[in-house]
Amino acid sequence: MNDLDNLEINKDLPIGFVDSGLGGLSVLREAVRIMPDEDFVYYGDSANAPYGTKPQELIRELTFHAVEKLLDYGIKGLAVACNTATSAAVRPLRTKYPKLPIVGIEPAIKPAVVNTRGGRILVMATPMTIRQKKYHKLLDTYKNEADIVSVPCEGLMEFVEQGNIDGEELDTYFDTHLKPYLTDDTETIVLGCTHYPFLKQHIKRFLGERKISLIDGSLGTSLELKRRLNEKNLLRNESRKGKVEIQNSTGREEMITLSYQLLNMPVD
Repeated sequence: MNDLDNLEINKDLPIGFVDSGLGGLSVLREAVRIMPDEDFVYYGDSANAPYGTKPQELIRELTFHAVEKLLDYGIKGLAVACNTATSAAVRPLRTKYPKLPIVGIEPAIKPAVVNTRGGRILVMATPMTIRQKKYHKLLDTYKNEADIVSVPCEGLMEFVEQGNIDGEELDTYFDTHLKPYLTDDTETIVLGCTHYPFLKQHIKRFLGERKISLIDGSLGTSLELKRRLNEKNLLRNESRKGKVEIQNSTGREEMITLSYQLLNMPVD
């Protein structure tokens, strides 16, 4: 176990990102965009993906294991870029490492409600996320302000883990899992899993002429991470091009290659 009391945190260290697989790269690419002079190290636990099918205690244990790998590497801040891992582990992580700026992520329901025009809001999320108490607490906060409907998307994150972000298989998936929830007054779809932003262009094509906004929590999480680092005077604030290192628990080179490909996809 790491003890941050014995570790020096300084602005020259990279910012750590951890996820159950490749989904957190959607958050990382926003962080790179708004903090281009920072270095980042990303750890994807694809060997144990998906987290959403596992017990809470195991999810917490896997998340701590991944974070400890990043702490051994040396980081000055941490983003837990996974809804499931955030719910299971962020609070105990903050307790154990109080000196380390830590942010988690949650479905972007708040901005969807803030910008509502009175239409239906769909939240695409993993079945595990939809079952979690934290998610239901979030829904309860806004239940009187908008019509919010949860859309369970079992197996969708696996498309991204396999590099399958386009094609007829996805159309078939959305016909079955998304289309039944679409109504004439649907105005916003919240992409409630960090894997889903990589499917944004395909979802837009699937929706066709429907005027529906797609939003996710990547930018908000990245801005909060930047704010917390700045609060502790840990931002570089210098003219340089930062670098990104990606690690994956599978140890497979093709996972690293796919990770960089996803990272370099244009931010919509």
